[in-house]
Amino acid sequence: MRATILVDNRKKDDIPGEWGLSIYIEADGHTILLDTGASELFLSNAKRLNLPIDKVDAAVLSHAHYDHANGMQAFFNANGTAPFYVRETTAENCYFKKWFIHKYIGIPKHILSEYQDRIVYAKGDTLLWGGIYLIPHKIPGLSESGKRERMYQKRKGRWYPDDFSHEQSLVVDTEKGLVIFNSCSHGGAANIINEVAQTFPDKKIYGLVGGFHLFNKTEEEIRALGMQIKQTDIPYVCTGHCTGGRAYAILKEELGERLHGMQVGFTIEV
Repeated sequence: MRATILVDNRKKDDIPGEWGLSIYIEADGHTILLDTGASELFLSNAKRLNLPIDKVDAAVLSHAHYDHANGMQAFFNANGTAPFYVRETTAENCYFKKWFIHKYIGIPKHILSEYQDRIVYAKGDTLLWGGIYLIPHKIPGLSESGKRERMYQKRKGRWYPDDFSHEQSLVVDTEKGLVIFNSCSHGGAANIINEVAQTFPDKKIYGLVGGFHLFNKTEEEIRALGMQIKQTDIPYVCTGHCTGGRAYAILKEELGERLHGMQVGFTIEV
């Protein structure tokens, strides 16, 4: 398996970054685009890195937020055949809400209806190919995380704390074990590791790749997560995007050599 970061907050030399994430994954004889970042930047970065978006076999949306979905239109323009997998609850209804202020932070408006022939709604555990899966959250109470982050969904005119049922993990089975990709880990990075472990009880988990949404967390919360990840005993952790530089430095103290940092152009090979 080989994964290349097309978009991250950290640029590489003359290859720019943005607040968002997009990862080009080659595994099991297939190519997958995980997320499309916050703009069309993933396309130009892919070209610079000699990674052909038009040859991608499938695209996956990790969750229904703009910084992972705003490049969807550009992907459909560049690739005329690949299916685009989203979680079955995905809709144009995600907002940041604080008191009477609300801001739309969801996927591009009308993208689901305009490209309904390309969109695939993943239900439950979904097998893409031989060793590649999409796994939803399975633990209760995630709406409390939504409330804490001030993230809400608007359904039939009413506000509900986001339960992140639109978030999913892309799991790749490799010779070293399962590698989990979860772009923002709104359900909690340690929770996600445990969810996948329970889903595949006979498999070893090798690594977790993605953002951990720690840029707005306290040092105590960050260290607690570091300890929880350490207790899972996975040997490889790679994070960036919404983790943030301060949190990364704290996690490094907890996780040591098993922790690695993302940036545009960074390649993971397992």
